[in-house]
Formats: sequence, structure tokens, C-alpha cells
Amino acid sequence: MRARLVAGNWKMYGSLPDNAALLGSVRQSAAGLHTAKAAVCVPFPYLFQARQILDGSAVAWGAQNISAQAKGAFTGEVSAAMVREFGCTYVIVGHSERRSLYAEDDVTIAAKFAAALCAGLTPILCLGETLAQREAGETEQVVAAQLAAVTSRHGVQALASAVIAYEPVWAIGTGRTATPDQAQAVHAVLRGRISAQDATLAARVSILYGGSVKAANAGELFAMPDIDGGLIGGASLVADEFMAICRAADRDAGGR
Repeated sequence: MRARLVAGNWKMYGSLPDNAALLGSVRQSAAGLHTAKAAVCVPFPYLFQARQILDGSAVAWGAQNISAQAKGAFTGEVSAAMVREFGCTYVIVGHSERRSLYAEDDVTIAAKFAAALCAGLTPILCLGETLAQREAGETEQVVAAQLAAVTSRHGVQALASAVIAYEPVWAIGTGRTATPDQAQAVHAVLRGRISAQDATLAARVSILYGGSVKAANAGELFAMPDIDGGLIGGASLVADEFMAICRAADRDAGGR
């Protein structure tokens, strides 16, 4: 059975008092999960707080970005090793906001992916197409190229220590969500691409869906055969909503 994961991406939100309430509630509720894993990826300044509150709980924590560099004169950058020192399990790599707003290209993302693995972190590799690319019928080509940018440099076996997240750019923070069938179709393409190189690995790698996932639609999405959980944006900032999504993944995991 593939691991089921629901990971929250807080983006640039949070404050010390708000975080304390949110993390405390998530910690308490996550104790009731059976098979699904829960994680939160918080802004760098809050990693220490996340560790303080979540250490010893069923909830993992991680970062939203790292430098491709191990160390050196790179003012303002944060290395994977630094993040790991805060007890992080995960780091998000290649999110569409990093690709579009900060011009991170495939080479940079592949380097960050490798840096995460070298530090003992599990990269959550984000892939996804824009609305224009979907309407042009380029979805499969785009996500396959984004995946190949990593596997061609580091080998498909690098995915054994990673998680993939399909996030259609047109559905992130817009309130629009890919239908379960639309999401499943892309997840199947990704798993098929991996299977063509290593069928055993393809059967094990977790592929999450992200893009306006809410408690109301999580069950339908997670019921799809190739969707193994979610990378959750805004809903991860509301404890009850986030944990409802986690429970949807937990229920579905028990039925597979």
C-alpha cells in the first residue's frame, strides 16, 4: 500500500500566537489518524515553533523552500542542512509560485531536489500546467517534462525518497479545482512515466493532488486510484478544515 500524506503549505502566512493555536489543535486531532500521515510546511521563522509544538506527535513538519547551495556566501539563502537541523522531514520543491514569481527553472529545481535528498529531507516535487497550457492540450507534455527534468539528472530511483505533487496552476488559490477524473488522468500519466522506467517504484511512489482542496471535495479526489493525498494551501490554515481533509485521506487509505 502506498503511503497516504496530507501536507499543509502555509505559504507566507502565520504569527506566533496564531500558529500556537493552529499547531496545538492539529497535534491533538492527528492522534486519531490511523494510516494517513499529516505534515505542515511552515515559513522558515516558524520552524523552531513547529518543532516545539509537534515534536513527538503524529504530525511531521517541513519547509517551503531551500537553497540549491550547501553553504557559502549566499546572503538570505537557507540551506537544506539548516532546515534539517530543525527536525524537518519534508521540503517543497518546484512550487508554481517559485517557478513563476522567482523564475526558478528546471535546472534550479533539480538542484534543490538533490540538495534536499543529500540533507536527508524528503522533497515534495511540485508539477503542474497553466490554464493556457491545459487549453492548448499540453498538460501531459508539460508535467512529463517537469518530471523528466529531475529524473534525467538524478535517475528515476531518486523518486524512491521523494513525494510528487500535481498542482494545476489554474487551480491554486483560485477556488477552481480539477475534477477527480481530470486529476486522476494526470496522476495516471505521471505514474505511467515512472513505471516505464521502474514499475516497482511507480507502484510505491506517492503522488499528491493540490489545488483548492477542501474538506468538501477531498473524499472524491482521494478516492481516485492514483491520488495518494493532498498538498493543501489555504485550508491548511484552518485546523478543523485541514484535519477533515486528513481524515478523508485516512478513511480512503483504509479501503485500498
